[in-house]
This record gives sequence, C-alpha cells and structure tokens, in this order.
Amino acid sequence: MSNPSHLSPGLARYPSLQGRSVFITGGGSGIGAAMVQAFAAQGARVAFVDVAEAPSRALAEAVGASGHPAPWWRRCDVRDIDALQAAIRDAAAELGDFVVLVNNVASDDRHSLESVTTAYWDDRMAINERPAFFAIQAVVPGMQRAGGGSIINLGSTGWQTKASEYPCYAIAKSSVNGLTRGLAASLGKHRIRVNTVSPGWVMTERQQKLWLDAEGEAAIGRNQCLPDKLQPEDIAAMVLFLASDEARACTAQEFVVDAGWR
Repeated sequence: MSNPSHLSPGLARYPSLQGRSVFITGGGSGIGAAMVQAFAAQGARVAFVDVAEAPSRALAEAVGASGHPAPWWRRCDVRDIDALQAAIRDAAAELGDFVVLVNNVASDDRHSLESVTTAYWDDRMAINERPAFFAIQAVVPGMQRAGGGSIINLGSTGWQTKASEYPCYAIAKSSVNGLTRGLAASLGKHRIRVNTVSPGWVMTERQQKLWLDAEGEAAIGRNQCLPDKLQPEDIAAMVLFLASDEARACTAQEFVVDAGWR
C-alpha cells in the first residue's frame, strides 16, 4: 500500500474534485488503493468496495490518519451484483450522489486455453467484465440529478500486446473499450463522460510478488520506451485528470499509461 502522506505534494491539484463524491471498485489495494488515496488528497468524498477486508480497513485508517477525509468502504464481492449495487446506494445515501465512478476491480490470474471450464469462464467474466456495466447502471441516475459526471473504466494493454497467459482476462478487458464507446453517446446527452484508462504493467505488490522475475525485468527494459517501472500513482494521476472538470471535453476515448510499451 502506498503512503497517503506522499501523494498530495506530487500530484496536480484539481479544485473541481474538492467535495466531489467518488466510487471506486476494487479500491482496497494496488492501483485501486492509490486512487482512493489520490482522490482523498484532493478533498473528494471517496467510497470503495473490495473483497479483501484487512487491507481495506488498513487503507481507510491510514487515509483518515493522514488528515484527508476517511473513505467509506465495505467488503463486497463484485460477483454479487445485488451486493455491489446495494453498496453504491448505501454509500450515496451517506456521501451524496456519485459524480465519479472508477470501474477498477479486476483479477488477472493466469490460465491456459485448455484449462478453462465454463464455470471458470463465468467466474472470470463475473469479476472482470460484468461489474462495470452494473456499477454504471447504479450511478447514472445520480449523475443525471447532478447534471453530469465522469465514468472511468480500467482497461488493459495486455490484450493489445498479445499477452497469452490469460485469454479470459484478455477477452474481458478488450470489451472495456466497447463498453466505453457504446455508452458515450447516450450518456453524453446528460453531460456524463465515459473514458477508458488502460495501464501497462504496473508494479503493484501483487505483480511484483507473483510475476516480476528476471525475464519480466528484461521485458520491461526491452519494450518500454521509458526506463522507469510504472507505479499505481501513475494510473491514479490520469484518473484524477479524467474525473476533473479540466477533462470536460474528453469522452469515448482510451488513455494509455504504459511508458510506451504498446
């Protein structure tokens, strides 16, 4: 987990985010936690859900202890759509209608074509694809009441670079651009913007623990145009911009943050 105290000086300030209500799925660790911290540092009212209870509680306590508004959070398995939408409703009752939604939750567990069963397929889609649509469904009425909003869907560059270790994940993530572009026109009439942020290989604790080895280090050096490893804060910085009024003319687009790999 990143240290909330070091985020504020290094990030641009967006006055339009002050007091804005933000909902983030999968916010308890990794990229999601960086976004929770970054929005809180902007003075936003943040809510998040995550299946991992211990790191979520620690994050909420750390953000509150840093002097920023403590986030609302709930343990939630996003495969349970009723529970996800109930969390959004309950959080909005406390924080106000959400004008920012970040569909971040994902699981890039490795698997082969041959190993996939119908049950495994359904489980991968239930985590990596379905929650985004139904979270959007839940927040749109509030955004309409507010006169607009920003929806940010987290995609991936993995499928675009033809990574072969997770075909179900690749399929789910490739659909994110379709979700973004498929909703942009109808929601745009209500001044609701929809964009995709596609990260490259971000050095979360999970990625470093499970998959960063000598071969991975070599791949980074070979494929990235920039030499520095991507950090969760790099993704949070792009998400903050898209959530702010400075991005008021940006919708239906994909923003890639991958240090030039793709």
